[in-house]
Amino acid sequence: MSPLLAIAITVTLVLYGLAMVVGLLRLMRGPSAQDRVLALDFLFVVALLIMLVLAIRYDSSMYFEAALLMALFGFVGSVALAKFLLRGEVIE
Repeated sequence: MSPLLAIAITVTLVLYGLAMVVGLLRLMRGPSAQDRVLALDFLFVVALLIMLVLAIRYDSSMYFEAALLMALFGFVGSVALAKFLLRGEVIE
């Protein structure tokens, strides 16, 4: 791996870490439930991006599979929370 790529990956991971801190702050202090759900969805996306950067860093396909599972569970969780906030029940 080239030194420039290693530096870019390190900077990217640090910036994603800062983004997660901002997302956690919004999750804890969100004025409404909708803001908290959106912050949780944002955290799923940032965690997914971190997994993809780690896959590039370690040259492993296992991280790509984990990122795919995280995307699936994040989407299903977001849909379930949105439906709960809209109707008050998840299962009809």
